Amino acid sequence: MPIPLDGSRATVARLVGGCAGVLLPGSPADADPRKYGATALTETAAPDPAREAVDQVLLEDAYSRRKPLFGICFGLQMLNVWRGGTLVQHLPLVSSIDHDPGPGILSAHSVRVKAGSKLAAVLGRPDDLVSITEPAATVVNSSHHQAIDVPGEGLLVSARCAEDGTIEAVEGPNEDHFVLGVQWHPERSFDASEASRHLFHAFVNASARYRPGAILKSLVL
Repeated sequence: MPIPLDGSRATVARLVGGCAGVLLPGSPADADPRKYGATALTETAAPDPAREAVDQVLLEDAYSRRKPLFGICFGLQMLNVWRGGTLVQHLPLVSSIDHDPGPGILSAHSVRVKAGSKLAAVLGRPDDLVSITEPAATVVNSSHHQAIDVPGEGLLVSARCAEDGTIEAVEGPNEDHFVLGVQWHPERSFDASEASRHLFHAFVNASARYRPGAILKSLVL
């Protein structure tokens, strides 16, 4: 169900209330640095206030109702900022690795997945520190110039860029709440990459298993 960016808070809350999971996609915008206590750099893109307002409602819904949550690129960054984390505003200032070669490039850099993480289990490699080894996933696609600096509260780092250590994935700590975010774009490599398919299957399966419980916080104030 697409969520409109021009809807009222009540409309967004009603729409997401009928969903069993929340997916936060990418965006050409950058998160407003003021939300994590920083001043925008020259290289920082303009924020998208409408998107940020809707994302806040979606994040509140996912956490208050413990719905499965999957963040992709900008969606990962919004999750991190909402949880009180910070961002690197422009990776070229701190890394020589090209994290933004363009959407048509499926092989940008490799990632390393933390042993024992949920992400490792999703990818089918739960017991050791691994590089994703199947085609188009060992070297993942990459279309971002920002990344997580300090992880937000309750977010565990589960993957990093093998070349420069940039945080590439985070996840929630609770077994009963699926929370996962990746910095690359698995939707672009879904057909070619088994790992990308595993990510979406894990999110869809978690959403299929979701059962509403107690609401921890009202979304409509």
